[in-house]
Amino acid sequence: MSNQLLRNSDKNEEILRRNADMVYRIAYLRTGNTHDAEDIMQEVFLRFVKYSPAFESKDHEKAWFIRATVNRTNSFFTSAWKRRVVPLDETVKSYDEMNDSEVLEAVMALPKDISTAIHLYYYENMPIKEISEAMGKSESAVKSLLFRGRKLLRISLEDTYS
Repeated sequence: MSNQLLRNSDKNEEILRRNADMVYRIAYLRTGNTHDAEDIMQEVFLRFVKYSPAFESKDHEKAWFIRATVNRTNSFFTSAWKRRVVPLDETVKSYDEMNDSEVLEAVMALPKDISTAIHLYYYENMPIKEISEAMGKSESAVKSLLFRGRKLLRISLEDTYS
């Protein structure tokens, strides 16, 4: 193997390692299932290796992985296989174990687009502009999702924190 291939392999591995947790969290948040999240994560990483996109910055890299994960989960939900499968109850709660919190459970119970916007804004610390690009929505749509999400969270967590 040439030195160039080794350097590219090391660079790709570093990029994948840097984005792995974020991709998994987004996939799990959107699917609610560890196995589906792992499958989506693997497909996103395969696309990265296959297409080898050139990133202008770490922010561009992060946005690419978020967009690829959101796109892949959207495709997952519209697939014929998903429409015919009835999921088993999961006994493993790996995302909950990472951050055992009633707030996280409430975020996961929100509609898919709202929970994704809330997650990216509060857990990934992304600005609204980047969230809009990653989700393929306008900035005003993202602001509306965040507003509705906060309102729904306030209602669902009212008993817990009052």
